[in-house]
Amino acid sequence: MIDKNFEVRKDFIVESVINQFSKRSEVGIKKYRTTLEENNNDDFLQHLKEELMDAVLYIEKLQSIKTSIINKIEQNG
Repeated sequence: MIDKNFEVRKDFIVESVINQFSKRSEVGIKKYRTTLEENNNDDFLQHLKEELMDAVLYIEKLQSIKTSIINKIEQNG
């Protein structure tokens, strides 16, 4: 049963991501002169693999920063 008194609110995190996707799409269209929908020539699996490899590098970097900060806090605490 649906609660008719439930107020539907906007999720600002979701809205932020939607706006980022929209801006990224505009940049991509200007840069590559095509939309993702129209582009049937690229190797999207290869692109995805490379992006995920980059993501792992970013995770590793952030983990090292976190460890460094924790170590400094523990040394000063």
